Amino acid sequence: MATATGGKRLLQYREAINEALSHEMERDPNMIIIGEEIAGGAGRSHMGFEDAWGGAFKTTQGLIQKFGDKRVLDTPISEAGFIGAAIGAASVGTRVVAELMFSDFVGVCLDQISNNAAKMKYMYGGQLKLPFTLLTRIGAGTASAAQHMGSYYSIFAHLPGLKVVVPSDAYTAKGLLISALREDDPVIYCEHKLMYPEKSEVPEEDYTIPIGKARTVRDGSDITLVGISRMTSMCLEAASTLSEQGVDAEVIDLLSVSPIDYDHVIESVRKTGRLVVVDEDTPRCSVATDIAAVVAEEAFDYLDAPPLRVNAPHTPVPYSKNLENIYIPDAARIIRAVQKIVD
Repeated sequence: MATATGGKRLLQYREAINEALSHEMERDPNMIIIGEEIAGGAGRSHMGFEDAWGGAFKTTQGLIQKFGDKRVLDTPISEAGFIGAAIGAASVGTRVVAELMFSDFVGVCLDQISNNAAKMKYMYGGQLKLPFTLLTRIGAGTASAAQHMGSYYSIFAHLPGLKVVVPSDAYTAKGLLISALREDDPVIYCEHKLMYPEKSEVPEEDYTIPIGKARTVRDGSDITLVGISRMTSMCLEAASTLSEQGVDAEVIDLLSVSPIDYDHVIESVRKTGRLVVVDEDTPRCSVATDIAAVVAEEAFDYLDAPPLRVNAPHTPVPYSKNLENIYIPDAARIIRAVQKIVD
């Protein structure tokens, strides 16, 4: 539940997502949301049953009571089917939100996303609007096995025609989702599973955060740390420790992996001369690799050391909790990377 401290309203990450969905469905009666278990009890909760589900992570809890079973629809367990239906409905004017329970399941519906959602506007010469938002989950840390723990935003970012956002706290979760829901082009919205209970200050009124713009969350002069989703918090934790060691780290919260705000990153690197990109995804063809390459190409003369990446290992996420804890990039690994290039 939302809490107020010192006149400020604190909201959980999951509550911010729910509030954005509710607000936009109120604003636009043409918006629907579909997915597995999002209504609760196969859509019966609006008949008086307790809303037991609200999706696997309760981000849609209460919506069916508010908007009814014609706008909040439980689907069969067929991602290819219901995401294809969502894209088709969006192509003829319905504003559609579809929930892909885990980003690991993208392989089941990749044809619908890559060959339809991403390409339809191009194929119709820009005449088609496709107001389609895909909500999906990223991130390890819940010991749910490799098939449910991946961070596959780089797959979506590779596809021209898609916008891909990665909110890092409750404030950005609400603002980026409202922006996504108002887009007339397809947006992939990546929620990090470990962040659902985390709270931050969130305005009650609606607000938007531009898609494709990064933000600086900590100013510094010695090195630039770029975080993606939950890794922004890891960067801030590392920066706090580094400051005690005499290293002043600037932290950039990427917020969007397609488009990427290269200008924001390069402007910071021109000031600090050093770069570490922290990315929970595996390293091959990752967003971290892309950013490091672009900075090396476009800001080489400003670099005092090679850009470094801190990624998960190039393995599936381990099921063992002890191994999973080692797998996820943390502040200690970031600090070691910083020390390597500062020293």
